[in-house]
Amino acid sequence: MVKTVFVDPERCIGCRQCEFACAVEASQSKDPIAALFEQPKPHTRIHVEAGATINTSYPDRCMHCDPAPCLQVCPTGAIYRDPDENLVLVDQTRCIACAMCAIVCPFDAVTFHPAAENGDGRPVATKCDGCVHLVTQGLEPACVEVCKVDALVYGEINELVAERRMGDAARALDAVASAPAESRTGSASVDAWRSFGAEVKTMESREP
Repeated sequence: MVKTVFVDPERCIGCRQCEFACAVEASQSKDPIAALFEQPKPHTRIHVEAGATINTSYPDRCMHCDPAPCLQVCPTGAIYRDPDENLVLVDQTRCIACAMCAIVCPFDAVTFHPAAENGDGRPVATKCDGCVHLVTQGLEPACVEVCKVDALVYGEINELVAERRMGDAARALDAVASAPAESRTGSASVDAWRSFGAEVKTMESREP
């Protein structure tokens, strides 16, 4: 069973609460106030970017690819895969900041910042670790926990995809049922599907 964080950009409102929660969870203190005074300062590993149109945004994060290009090109073995949670992680004490991982990452999910782990102030590869310390305890990643609109959800990947597919189907059927009667021309099978969509919409309206 493969668990992951599923991103639904249609739901994202750009509040950036996930960024804040991520930075706090990545801090040494895990405290939102104390983290402000830490050196080096904690950085978010998820990045909410504005969309091309107003009121759209996308929470960009590491997808923990398998195979992972960043892992394949890392010359020092600083990037490795956790065998239990299948997450791609960084041993920041071994990172030499060559940026090969950032160059090959298809999601631009790797940034470079000083880390408390190496203790020398060098910028090193910094990316989402899937909150491995939380998920191993059966908890959700920090970004998912704070997302109030379900733009970020955590679960078994096939179940999440199936749920999204059902939502897409419901919206499509609703659109068909709402189409003007004069536009509904087609074969008997198409008309049957449209009739089905109308019935689904009627049943939903009857629910308390």
